Amino acid sequence: MRKSVGAYLIERLQQLGVRRIYGVPGDYNLEFLELIEQAEGLTFIGNCNELNAAYAADGDARLSGISAVLTTYGVGDLSALSAIAGSYAEGVPVVMISGIPPLHAIAQRALLHHTLADGGYENVMNCYRQFTVAQARLMPQDAATEIDRVLGAAWREKQPVYLQLPSDTCCVSVSVPAGNDISSSPGSDPVQLQAAVTEMARRLEQASRPVLLLDALVRRYDLGARVRQLSEMLDIPFATLATSKAALCETSPRYQGIYGGKASSPALYDLVRQADCVIGLGVRFVDATSGYFSQSFDSDAFINIGAFDVRCGADAFMGVGAADLLDGVLAHLAARASSSRPAKAAPAAPTGAPDRAIGTAEWGQPAFWARIQTFLRTGDVVLADNGTSLVALTHMRMPAECHFVSQPIWAAIGYTLPALLGALNASPKRRHLLFIGDGSFQMTAQELSSILRAGHRPVIFLLNNRGYTIERMILGENAAYNDIANWDYAALPEVLGPSGGAICLRAGNADELEAALRQAEDPSHLVFIELAFAPMDGPTGIASFGGVVRHYDYGAFGEG
Repeated sequence: MRKSVGAYLIERLQQLGVRRIYGVPGDYNLEFLELIEQAEGLTFIGNCNELNAAYAADGDARLSGISAVLTTYGVGDLSALSAIAGSYAEGVPVVMISGIPPLHAIAQRALLHHTLADGGYENVMNCYRQFTVAQARLMPQDAATEIDRVLGAAWREKQPVYLQLPSDTCCVSVSVPAGNDISSSPGSDPVQLQAAVTEMARRLEQASRPVLLLDALVRRYDLGARVRQLSEMLDIPFATLATSKAALCETSPRYQGIYGGKASSPALYDLVRQADCVIGLGVRFVDATSGYFSQSFDSDAFINIGAFDVRCGADAFMGVGAADLLDGVLAHLAARASSSRPAKAAPAAPTGAPDRAIGTAEWGQPAFWARIQTFLRTGDVVLADNGTSLVALTHMRMPAECHFVSQPIWAAIGYTLPALLGALNASPKRRHLLFIGDGSFQMTAQELSSILRAGHRPVIFLLNNRGYTIERMILGENAAYNDIANWDYAALPEVLGPSGGAICLRAGNADELEAALRQAEDPSHLVFIELAFAPMDGPTGIASFGGVVRHYDYGAFGEG
């Protein structure tokens, strides 16, 4: 069977579940865009720039499982690179496709636009090798094989990949395989799997104080149901790192909160420190998820389950898939249920904020976030940009079936506004709430126009502190470098979208907030709420967080 390289790439993308490709047209990708226009079930979403396009694809993939972005060579690739690096750090499968100059020009080292005009065509590929798990330049002789290899890596490893599609190769017909499934699991080594199941089950059966620590692996590999079953079967309390917030239902009585070393609640910190069996699901302790490396527990009691391996104390079992391991442990425990130890009650989890409106005399971020806790509802998609929004929402309890989108590791401010577009496209029937600061919003503000153009109806909370509040908490409280231009934010939807396409509101006190929230409860249009706060007004605990960061980054030089 023969198909064009472009058609085969589209076919394979669709088989993996890609329904939208984000990007910006350019002269080297137009032929591929023509094929996308003709493909049923696949839509091209044009964006304001390539950085935003890749952010949008990331947001889409977090809800749909996988997405793609299309740019033109050089300028487009490098514009998108920071976002792709963020997907790599956070473990999000995004297929980055670049339309590149024709092969004849590359072979002749032609001095073309969108290059450095030095005849070199490997520099961009070299950049992407650092931030993707697989890469290929599609050549007629092996295009089909390379497409399957690269897309298969994205699916198995849940990481971004990079494909270069030469403009004169897109429509070349090549021989393609028939019937092979690139989304199939690699499976587990049976000997290693049985040994890992036996060891993990033994540790669980002997433990009197077990605890589960969840990281992003749970959502990336759809392990939530298995982890919940394990927690319920043995009544094991669980906590999540900030990177996996709401991966399991936070209304569960077994949920203990966000674990971040000494940045956790004292009760949770002690629970983990005193545990005699700590089961990690892909746990990585980075500064932002560990209270700056203040985690504490018995390393010999630590079981860390990876995507394709598991480590139990000093023992490692390679070639063991996480889903296979959990299935095996659950089956082993179920078979011995009649003789297992009695279930122990999980420690009481902290309760959420009581339902109440803000008192008329109250205004400031602590009161605002307490009110937002009661505004959240079952099934919401909540996006929190880095800064005060993420600090507040990370420790807020999400209602059942919520999806939480943030970027705590790569921590690129402005990420969530374009990611909101992707999330809305992936799950248009759910209510979407975006919380973003003024400094973050200015990074990617143009993509609000794409959200309005699509007719989406999210609720956007713009926290206007007139500058970089979280940086002020670290250093430079009154420094000019933390100031930004004070835009008329609530006026922007009318500029960037059709007249009447948004409800634009401002709130600078409790009564105005209540009036705004009433209109945001079930929005018929996009609702944009600009919230006025003082420059140093932040959620509870942010000042102490700033001190920890200042000491870690600058030591004695930051104490003046």
